[in-house]
Order: sequence, then C-alpha cells, then structure tokens
Amino acid sequence: MTDALFPPARREIAPGAVHVPGWLDPAAQRRLVAACRAWARGPVPIRHTRLPRGGVMSVQTVCLGWHWSPYRYTRSAVDAGGGRVAELPEWLAELGRRAVAEAYGDPAAGAAYAPDTALVNFYDGAARMGMHQDKDERSAAPVVSLSLGDTCVFRFGNTETRTRPYTDLELASGDLFVFGGPSRYAYHAVPKTLPGTADPALGLTGRLNITLRETGLPADRAGCPPSSRR
Repeated sequence: MTDALFPPARREIAPGAVHVPGWLDPAAQRRLVAACRAWARGPVPIRHTRLPRGGVMSVQTVCLGWHWSPYRYTRSAVDAGGGRVAELPEWLAELGRRAVAEAYGDPAAGAAYAPDTALVNFYDGAARMGMHQDKDERSAAPVVSLSLGDTCVFRFGNTETRTRPYTDLELASGDLFVFGGPSRYAYHAVPKTLPGTADPALGLTGRLNITLRETGLPADRAGCPPSSRR
C-alpha cells in the first residue's frame, strides 16, 4: 500500500462511494497482474460473456468463488463449459477487507466485510461497459473495485436511472473505488479506456478491473436463480 506517512487523498463521489487514488503500490499491482494471468487460464478460462438476447460483452471476464452469468451466480460455469470456478483466495478477501477499512476510515466495517466472489474484467483498447447496476447479489455489502493497467473513464451515476446526474472520473492503475450504503445500487459504466497510459514496468497492455462482492448465498448452495430485481 502507499506509504502511511503520505496517505492518498480520498474523494467521496457520492454518499458511500469513495475513490482512493494510488492505493496499491507498484509491487502489489504486479502481484495482482500475475495472479489475474493465472486465473485467466482456468479452471474456467477467461471469456466474453454472452447476454440473454444474443449480444456479447466486449470485456473478457473470469470469476472466482462464484461464477457470474447474466443474471445469476453458480458454482459451475454453466455458460462456459460447466467447469467449477476457482476458489476465491483468502489473501484477496483480506485485501478487500483492508480496502473497505481504508475507503471508509472504519476498521470495523473492514473486519465485517466477507467477500465470497470476484469478477476480473479485462479491457482491451476497444472494450466498454455500459451503464448497469450490480444487483445480482443478495447482500447489500459494498463492492470493492481495484484498477490495474491503463487508465479508464469511470462513470458513476445515481440509483434511479441510467441517465444524468452522473460523475465522470479517471481510474488509474492502483486506484481503489468502493461503493456501498446509499450508493450500492448506483448505475455505473466504463465508456472508454485510455490506451498506453499504464506504466510499462507493469507489463500489462490494456486494463484489468477486479471487483470483490458478497453474494449473500450460503457456502454450500449450488447456484442462485436469476435475480428478481431485474
């Protein structure tokens, strides 16, 4: 993490939505990039998710703990060969707890955070993510987002509509973004990435985004039916 003598400037984008620039130091970023490359190889390889109406997402995704497919969580990759997804490593869950504590300045909130799934999204120079809500979870615990590689434009909106008001900000490699509380179900998007903005020493072309979440599902549950909130 960044030197405790020079803490990064937190910015509250909306109630419960906090941006912490430069939270991951270069060594931590390199470790996460190496881990993402290993996860992308399987047991369920990284893939472009196919949407129910036939569209294909431009980002590539690999999941840990639970497999996300529109719009449910399962233990096996029902839309990608049927294999069981890799476990969410405890060290990554611990990183999520530290992230919540840092963003909210509340060690108790961090200690209570219990992520059981991670979605790792890879953006090449042409990939985008439209306005959406993260609402397939049964838990309202915060979402922790970690950025690696190229900077992106991140659009953070409101809980009622995909349209304005929203705030555009840049998320650079090493940045932390946490949203929970009143902003947990805010619409958000990545309208573009900025190719070539990553530090060459990171060895990554494109952008990786790791989001940690609590599904609210019991550990022995085989799967979750499509969300009733959609």
